[in-house]
Amino acid sequence: MTIIVTAEFTPKEGAYDQVVAALSPAIAEVHEEPGCLLYAIHESPTGQIMMIEKWESADLLDAHGAGDAVKRLNASLDGLLAKPVDVTRLVPIPAGTPHQGAL
Repeated sequence: MTIIVTAEFTPKEGAYDQVVAALSPAIAEVHEEPGCLLYAIHESPTGQIMMIEKWESADLLDAHGAGDAVKRLNASLDGLLAKPVDVTRLVPIPAGTPHQGAL
C-alpha cells in the first residue's frame, strides 16, 4: 500500500531562500531511490515549505529515511529552521474509484 508523507519546514526569519536551496538538490536524487513515486516541495501561504512525498511502501520509505540523501539533507538544513520538521505519514482511505480515492 502506498504511503503519503507531508513534511513541514519552517525557515528561520530571512532563511526561506536558503531552505529552498538546501531542499532542491534532494528532489532529483530521491526520485532515483527505490519506491519513490513523488518527492516535491511547495510554498505554503504561511511561509513554510511543504514537502509532499509518495512511496510504494512503508518499508521503502523507512529505507529512504535511513539513507544518505536524508543525512545530507538534514546536514544542509542545520541552523536554518525555526523548529523541527513536522512529518506526517498518511495512508489512503479507499473512496470512489482507485484513481479518485488516493494520491
